[in-house]
Amino acid sequence: MQEKLLFEYAVIRVVPRVERQEFFNVGVIMYCAAAGFLQTKYELNKKKIATFCKEIDIDDLQKRLLVFEQICKADKNAGPIAALPLAGRFRWLTAVRSTIVQTSPVHPGFSDNLEATLEKLFETLVL
Repeated sequence: MQEKLLFEYAVIRVVPRVERQEFFNVGVIMYCAAAGFLQTKYELNKKKIATFCKEIDIDDLQKRLLVFEQICKADKNAGPIAALPLAGRFRWLTAVRSTIVQTSPVHPGFSDNLEATLEKLFETLVL
């Protein structure tokens, strides 16, 4: 039997008007130190976004979320944060911030299939 791995995850949120603290979920970021795993999955539903806030710049939002993905993959185009160790990148991405893209508090879990767990979290918390 395969051992279950401890992982951590946070939900990626879009907060169109930070002062109102209203948000909706667009993705999930997941980290497992033991497996060297750091991935994100997101989807921008343009119709939902437009319903929620017409003033939002979808292209800018897409770029911000792409940076999350690039940092997870240690892509040098994402700047110096992408060069941090895996744990440092996850902690930086999930740090509390007051911007249009934020994350929920970090939650732990156990999984014997990290990719399947990421997909299930995404389907449950975002779609």
